[in-house]
Formats: sequence, C-alpha cells, structure tokens
Amino acid sequence: MEGSRSLKRRHLVYYLEVFDNEGGELLGRLVDITTRGIKLVSKTQIPINTMFSIRMILPEGYFRSKEFCFDMKSIWSSNDVNPDFYDTGFEVASLKRDERKMIRKLIDLVGFND
Repeated sequence: MEGSRSLKRRHLVYYLEVFDNEGGELLGRLVDITTRGIKLVSKTQIPINTMFSIRMILPEGYFRSKEFCFDMKSIWSSNDVNPDFYDTGFEVASLKRDERKMIRKLIDLVGFND
C-alpha cells in the first residue's frame, strides 16, 4: 500500500476531531491528510471496508465554516505506536471541486512544512 501512494501525506499541527455523521460519535482525530485520503487515530478499532459519512471540525479562525462533511471508506486499520490507540486509513470516496480546495487550504494552513 505504502509503495502505491501517489500523494505525500501531510501531517497536521492540530489533531482535528472527526465524527460519524450518522451516529454522531467521535471516530477519531485526524493525523494526516491528502485530497485522496486521511489517517485517523482512535481509542477503538474502526472496521475496514466500511463507508462513512464524516464531519470534521475545522480549526477556528481559518475557515468560514466550523465543519466540513464528506464521504470516505476505511481501507486499513492497525495498532498505533501507543498500544492504547488504533490507526485507520481512509480513502476519500469523491470530492467536489470546492471540497478539494478546502482540503488543500487545510493542508496549507495547518500542515507541517516538511
């Protein structure tokens, strides 16, 4: 999987909260992001090969909206370096042009400059 990645994942300065839109529960915190996928860290393991409608809480002062919603599919899950947590990789199902621009802005504004 790692060898097939075409976009470099960008780690974020803030670990933004990501919620399941349907149940409202916290899925995890955003660790890194591209316009094609994200990685979350969570306290519970998230089932793979599952579609999610998610709501991401955006950092204050950067965006007009307080949250950003889109669909994604969990594609892998494993233990985090900290054994009390799990890492899960998601593939973004599809993004509209303005949603893709929002993710790029998020990466530019709150991503590490690595």
